[in-house]
Amino acid sequence: MNYLVTVLYIVAFSLFILGLSGLTGPKTAVRGNWIAATGMAIAVVATLIKVRDTAPINWILIAAGLALGVILGVPPAKKTKMTAMPQLVALFNGVGGGTVALIAWAEFIETDGFAHFTPEQHPTVALVAGSLLAAIIGSVSFWGSLVAFLKLQESIPKNVEKRLVASAKLFQAANVVLLLGATAAAIYIGLNAGVGSAPWTIVVVLVLAGLMGLFVVFPIGGADMPVVISLLNALTGLSAAAAGLALNNTAMIVAGMIVGASGSILTNLMAVAMNRSIPAIVFGSFGGGAAAVAGPGGDQGTVKSTSAADAAIQMAYANQVIVVPGYGLAVAQAQHTVKEMADLLESKGVEVKYAIHPVAGRMPGHMNVLLAEADVEYDTMKEMDDINGEFNRTDVTLVIGANDVTNPAARNDPSSPIHGMPILNVDESRSVIVLKRSMNSGYAGIENPLFFLDHTSMLFGDAKKSVGEVIEELKAL
Repeated sequence: MNYLVTVLYIVAFSLFILGLSGLTGPKTAVRGNWIAATGMAIAVVATLIKVRDTAPINWILIAAGLALGVILGVPPAKKTKMTAMPQLVALFNGVGGGTVALIAWAEFIETDGFAHFTPEQHPTVALVAGSLLAAIIGSVSFWGSLVAFLKLQESIPKNVEKRLVASAKLFQAANVVLLLGATAAAIYIGLNAGVGSAPWTIVVVLVLAGLMGLFVVFPIGGADMPVVISLLNALTGLSAAAAGLALNNTAMIVAGMIVGASGSILTNLMAVAMNRSIPAIVFGSFGGGAAAVAGPGGDQGTVKSTSAADAAIQMAYANQVIVVPGYGLAVAQAQHTVKEMADLLESKGVEVKYAIHPVAGRMPGHMNVLLAEADVEYDTMKEMDDINGEFNRTDVTLVIGANDVTNPAARNDPSSPIHGMPILNVDESRSVIVLKRSMNSGYAGIENPLFFLDHTSMLFGDAKKSVGEVIEELKAL
């Protein structure tokens, strides 16, 4: 039977890796998800077979847990709109971390504070160290993900958000104390392994780690939230691996390490895309929510408004149009309308491409998934490095709700909080049309000089409605 379990685990791990490789491109992402899900199902079966040979199984409890997971997980995944997908990802990730923390707590209780062991199932060092690491990292991930969810949902009032960001130094100092406290409590429990620790000691670890998770994410601004989601996802993977070490569960160890490693790589790539280090993001974030500019143009000059008719004429007689999608497009659910507009332009001989910044939207790959939902051809979605060289020979660039990733201050203004962050070189286009509801700043809370350039015009209003009006004008040409 052990041979069968080993074979099933190897098959599951192979499917995990194959599924993950499928997530590298939009064309294979859905298939990759199904492959990885199949691998997880096989891993669950293998684990049940392994546990059945060592201890009695409460099938009713397992069935109830599976049913509860399906009831709580499937409806939100099916009904959540793309605009709220980052919040759902943050919430699901947090649930994973919280589950790991509860597993660590359960192991502590089951062994009477690590006083009693079953060596053939749980080597002492692995059980204690793995459980305590899982408790700390899982708790940080759970509570940090909840804060990320609230920030993405914009459930935290703007004035409170700004105060939290302004109190970053205070939170950082508190986190040092909390980390030392949680570590000291964990060491105390570890030193008493074999004797047993009082039940409240593990609660101290969980509470201190939970507060640390809250305090780490509280002062991080909205512009950094995609990186934070990725980082918390990596932490959840590492906590699962630690729990697998405690439970002597190979599936959890391998799956957790895959999630932790891939999440860490993604976090680093996104940090590089912002030209910032991960410590700088965690300990010195920018952006506490959007702050309105005082009137059209603020103190940077005036903006030029345009109409749907003028925008349609400009694009209809262009050789190449680049669409830059941002969170505003997601909010307006305008992806299908944009695809219809692109089809009309292409029927008139205009080449249409889409420029995707690595941190556009509010989670990694947000814009790619949004456009794929509208059946936009994958080959027309261009990453920043591939598209930046084309803006200087582009007739019209249409920016839809993308503020910070098109802000030329990142190149030109050393005093800007985003200076040095690689951006889409939209300002190099011959003409720029920006679709916005108002002159409010982006999620980083800073103004965008692009809006005041001579060759930039603003088409104000809901993105979906504005693009729909452009479509009607295109049909009339």
